Amino acid sequence: MVANSPIPPGFVYLHAIAPDILQDIQYVTCDNFIGVPVDGYQAPRCILTLPAAIALKNLHRAIAAQGLGLLVYDGYRPLRASLHFLRWSQDITDQKTKVAYYPNIDKKDFFKLGYVAHPSSHNRGSTVDLTLIDLKDKKPLDMGTPFDFMDPLSHPANTTVTSQQYQNRQLLKEKMYEFGFIGIDTEWWHFTLQNEPFPEQNFDFLIT
Repeated sequence: MVANSPIPPGFVYLHAIAPDILQDIQYVTCDNFIGVPVDGYQAPRCILTLPAAIALKNLHRAIAAQGLGLLVYDGYRPLRASLHFLRWSQDITDQKTKVAYYPNIDKKDFFKLGYVAHPSSHNRGSTVDLTLIDLKDKKPLDMGTPFDFMDPLSHPANTTVTSQQYQNRQLLKEKMYEFGFIGIDTEWWHFTLQNEPFPEQNFDFLIT
């Protein structure tokens, strides 16, 4: 683990590699599932390992021909942020975001159900949360649920969403797989680079 250090070798700011990819880093604000700025996020910037950033750049260029682009919600996540999520999940008195983010889930079950983890694959720097956008209006495609909606409805294989929403999820999954990323069963937005450069190392440097 690397603590309180500058951005280490092998990591880059996504904007420096792919400035056309939009970013909406909500964990630096109160507009997220825990309702407060998350530990370790001091700027609304996405950091990734260089291979992950290059893969996203190539993907973004490829889908631009279809009038589509990428919107990134999160990339590298400091280990202290995952610890913040863990503490929050254990505070059963704090339910202020329940209606918006987990109306049907007990927050104490977040880790057991796989919606958050400690440590997280995000701590290794090659995991990204993202969606597809229409390049004409820069709006996200309809995926059936918002980002970080902790519910079975957000599972990629859930077929109770509309046909178009399901197709949008499958398109995102197919494109991410094509460019070397693999998803998970609980979140349609979450993907990890299969050949990640730091598969055993968790990092804790600040996002500044």
